[in-house]
Amino acid sequence: MSVVVRLVLFDIDGTLIRTGGAGMRAFAKVFATEFNAVEGFERLRFAGRTDLSLIREFFGFHNIPVTQENLRRFFSRYVFWLERFLREGQTRVCPGVWEFIHGLQALPQPPLLGLLTGNIRLGAEIKLRHLRLWETFATGAFADDHEERSQIAAIARRRGGEILGEELHDEQVLVVGDTPLDIRCARAIGAKVLAVATGGCTLEELKSQQPDWAVSDLTQIEPSQVA
Repeated sequence: MSVVVRLVLFDIDGTLIRTGGAGMRAFAKVFATEFNAVEGFERLRFAGRTDLSLIREFFGFHNIPVTQENLRRFFSRYVFWLERFLREGQTRVCPGVWEFIHGLQALPQPPLLGLLTGNIRLGAEIKLRHLRLWETFATGAFADDHEERSQIAAIARRRGGEILGEELHDEQVLVVGDTPLDIRCARAIGAKVLAVATGGCTLEELKSQQPDWAVSDLTQIEPSQVA
């Protein structure tokens, strides 16, 4: 007897939306203008990472202390530049996202929809409001909650269960993401995984990580197949 998925958790960048590099540009701008730190930025790998882990790594290149004051200073300017670069850039919802969401909502037992992302909450909201997706999600966990993606996943699962009023079993949770790190954090909480090659990874790279499903984009799969 198949298990009904009660909670679907979506990654944001490369899974739900493409922002034309607005987040990376905002990071680079703040590092340069607020901390006079430029060298080594090209060494950062953003896909699947948390905002805090990226800051910690880059601060480490320049011996900048990772203090609460420096983090507040960084993020207060980051959200300003993020909004600006989103307005100026080319942004879009990834193929099939709206159809997949509507299909989940139309299921006989529609799952709760949430976010599982390395973005800080305000950054996630700014990005998704820009493309009219924010209100779609009832819950989520963010980089504000923890630096490690596996811990963010556990928090997202717990919050979803609290809203649903039940303790969720492993196979009742589905994570949708576009990187091996998304697959890894899903496995850390025992969740099923739908990998989509709409970010920076190829379909073959994603398949090598053995997700439950791997597709080129969300037009290639029906919600009834995974939930």
